[in-house]
Amino acid sequence: MPPVDSPPQSRLIEVSIDRQILTLSENGVLLREWPVSTASRGAGFEPGSFTTPTGRFRIAEKIGTGAPLGAAFRSRLATGKIIPQGGGEDAILTRILWLDGLDAENANTRKRFIYIHGTNREDLIGTPASHGCVRMKNADVAELHDLVRVGDQVWIAPPSDPLRPPKTA
Repeated sequence: MPPVDSPPQSRLIEVSIDRQILTLSENGVLLREWPVSTASRGAGFEPGSFTTPTGRFRIAEKIGTGAPLGAAFRSRLATGKIIPQGGGEDAILTRILWLDGLDAENANTRKRFIYIHGTNREDLIGTPASHGCVRMKNADVAELHDLVRVGDQVWIAPPSDPLRPPKTA
């Protein structure tokens, strides 16, 4: 166990729209990497645009702790249903990491209900296919959910930008 006065671990989630990859690092050390799907309509900030916002974020809420893989959520509440893989409605499954924008242009992210979440379309992971959220395979989002905390930082890189978040003061 670390000493009581040791600084907290610094975790960072980085999402590459270009590569359709999400990475998790701690104190600058890569811990894990997973494929994702960001918006099929690209990057953007406008409400109703079905685009993925870019820039700096924090995890505002973690939802779904202990839910089974494939558990469906509506308005961030478990429905009690398990949704199978395949077509149909764009379901929000397994876990939700609700993002809060930290930059002026993405400050509306929480009101846009932009999440990192599981999906019933795992067959589309690795390609831009979401309606704005960052979709992950259900087992992957459950693993990520267990590794992060509310307040951990997220960087979604604009298209054609490297995964290098700006330095903060």
